[in-house]
Amino acid sequence: MGPTPEQQAREQIDYLLQSAGWVIQDMDNFNLSAGLGVAIREFPVKSGFADYMLFVDEKAVGAVEAKPVGTTLGGVSDQSSKYIADFPENIPHVRMPLPFAYESTGQETYFRDERDPEPRSRRIFAFHTPESLHQRLRNEQTPARRIRTIQVLHL
Repeated sequence: MGPTPEQQAREQIDYLLQSAGWVIQDMDNFNLSAGLGVAIREFPVKSGFADYMLFVDEKAVGAVEAKPVGTTLGGVSDQSSKYIADFPENIPHVRMPLPFAYESTGQETYFRDERDPEPRSRRIFAFHTPESLHQRLRNEQTPARRIRTIQVLHL
């Protein structure tokens, strides 16, 4: 008997996260100093278990909700929203709710920055690198916020 669709999705997500520079670890044996970006599988939060909890520079920054291939990701954002809002406050984190949420089947991935004026999940081609999220955290002015402040030129 082969792997379930959920296991296949997680194997692909593991590969995608590793390709983006994340160190993937299991909850029962993790080391946040193993790299700039650490993704911990099956991380416990108040409302259940996040499929992956993302840590940058040893602080929680977001979560990944994994779904089997074929799942419509549009309706999954509620689940990832719960995980980033229900993060345990006694564990180092950058802010509450955590700023970044991903939903992924391993073939399709959506991303949301909760700091945006109107946060919504958008399809992306690859997971962000830990360095990229680290850079985003240094700038409170998200790309969506910057777009809102652009002055319209009248010619």
